[in-house]
Amino acid sequence: MDVHGDDGCRLWVEQAGVGPPLVLCHGGPGLWDYLGPVARLLDGHARTIRWDQRGCGRSQRRGPYRVGRFMADLDAVREQVAGARTALLGHSWGAHLALRYAIEHPERVSHLIYVSGTGIDTDRGWHRHYKRNLRLRLGPRLDRWEALSARARTPDEDRERAILQWSADFAEQGAALEHAERMATPWLGINHECNQALNAEVKRELGNSDLAGQCRALDLPVLIICGTEDIRPGWAVDSLHGALADSRRVNLAGAGHLPWVERPHDFRRAVNDFLKQGD
Repeated sequence: MDVHGDDGCRLWVEQAGVGPPLVLCHGGPGLWDYLGPVARLLDGHARTIRWDQRGCGRSQRRGPYRVGRFMADLDAVREQVAGARTALLGHSWGAHLALRYAIEHPERVSHLIYVSGTGIDTDRGWHRHYKRNLRLRLGPRLDRWEALSARARTPDEDRERAILQWSADFAEQGAALEHAERMATPWLGINHECNQALNAEVKRELGNSDLAGQCRALDLPVLIICGTEDIRPGWAVDSLHGALADSRRVNLAGAGHLPWVERPHDFRRAVNDFLKQGD
């Protein structure tokens, strides 16, 4: 089904399952929804609502690519599909988007699930550790990834580079390329313009706003889920966890950046137990 933002932008949406609404926000920025496995894990426990963010995947290739614009699109999905109040689950960049939306509209959010995010530290100190860890985990795939990264790429090469990079997001390296290949199928093309614009805005935002103060004022339950083997350091979310008034943190041992792939049963249990809170 399609939803339209308040500026008319067409957004691809899919819902499945039964239970209270749960809107899923994919990462990137500039990617498409890859959270179908999360929706299947939660089938029977929540009515999951997945969507492609503007300019991405099956949604209309249209800007502007601004955090405020994406929050307005999320609000349109919430209003037109989820209803007056919904739980939110955001992954990676989508975790930041969901957090910002909850801060802006707390009365419209029942629960917030923050998965594999990178926190609210103003200096983004985690990023240099991520770049180092990425190269270390790529190992024998590093040379090819660097060669592709250094030049203009065909669509097939863009997909190859993404699969190589995403392979580093899994702890179990024997299955990493298979997991990354699955993420890239079907290949809907990365919106690099969207990626660059939103990453630059988030960097400015973290340096110029009082997100920690806003988090301290946030009055709703938050679950933070991290994989212990994520190449983004776990301490990146320490300040967020400390600032939130009502938060619980679950660290899934042996999981990387997509913890539902490598620890599906533990991930499902953590989310389901949390969503029952307040029922």
